[in-house]
Amino acid sequence: MSKSVARLKSMKKVADKVDHSSKLRTNIPAGMAAAGPPLGPMLGQRNINIAAFCKDFNERTANIKQGIPLPTRVKVNSDRSYLMTVHQPPASYFLKQAAGVNRGAMFPVKETCGKITLKHIYEIAKIKSQDPPLEWRPLKEICTMLIATARTCGIEVVRELNAKEYGEFLEERKQVVEEQKKMLQEKREAKMLRTA
Repeated sequence: MSKSVARLKSMKKVADKVDHSSKLRTNIPAGMAAAGPPLGPMLGQRNINIAAFCKDFNERTANIKQGIPLPTRVKVNSDRSYLMTVHQPPASYFLKQAAGVNRGAMFPVKETCGKITLKHIYEIAKIKSQDPPLEWRPLKEICTMLIATARTCGIEVVRELNAKEYGEFLEERKQVVEEQKKMLQEKREAKMLRTA
């Protein structure tokens, strides 16, 4: 055998050692991982011990308020072990909490569901900068991303916010939300009548 053929064979052996481990990306509520759907089937497909994973996740997130959605990345190895990375809650969750609203706007650009200040954006950016994907990005860039996310949620970013005026705004907003819920319910009922 020539030297070039031997080199090609050795290179092929190196190239064959590609990592084909399974990756799982999902949002799991803090402290509420359970073996039932949707998490159980996802873990079962990847041959992960579901009970051990749920126990491990719930222990890791014991210090976080229950029910907060946490983006979780799980890398499954060939020997059924796994490497779990738990990120900070999504930016939209923080923005809605800062604005004091439960849901975003139905028509984001046309209507405003809440308001937050630039200080809120800065504080959220400091928290989100701890996430592995955003670790090396400058804070200014993260703030810009948060402002864009706020706009898509229907949250207006302002320089200053008056507490009394904002309280009145939120009361008016509750009425708008109720009207939108009634409209959606009427559409659902009309659709069910058509299909029946």
